[in-house]
Amino acid sequence: MIRDCFVRKTQFPISKVLSAIVISVLLAVFQLPDDSLHAEEYRNVTVRKVLVTGTTSDGKKVRYPRTNDAEVTVLVVDVPPGGSTGWHYHPVPVYAYMLEGELAVEMENGTVNLFRKGDAIIEMVDTAHNGYNPGNEKASLVVFYTGAVGIPNVVKEMPVEAGALP
Repeated sequence: MIRDCFVRKTQFPISKVLSAIVISVLLAVFQLPDDSLHAEEYRNVTVRKVLVTGTTSDGKKVRYPRTNDAEVTVLVVDVPPGGSTGWHYHPVPVYAYMLEGELAVEMENGTVNLFRKGDAIIEMVDTAHNGYNPGNEKASLVVFYTGAVGIPNVVKEMPVEAGALP
């Protein structure tokens, strides 16, 4: 009986085999394009692609946390003219969209990225940086933290190499 489970031969009628092959070929030939259901094709909806990337703002590969306790936090952050976030890093992936104003983000190595209204920000993970508003109007951005329960979204610190900025 156990032997039958492993050596049982199943025979299919040739007509069923040929039908399966024909159906597979037809599906392959007449398959809808992969992007047939993207938002760009919805009626009465305007879609503007802001950014597609596989790298963070410091050039590293985008990575996602491996966890069974995923947690997304969404904030609106306002930075007044001359204000700053202070030096910090993110142990989790963070994405943002500039709603208004300008935000300069300096990394420990002195590199500065400037983001303006309408820009997407793919924040760096585990790299200290300071965001500051060099403009004359409030900088406002919506921030999406894609972390995990129990892991902080932001860790404040002062890098050894860098001095405090405005």
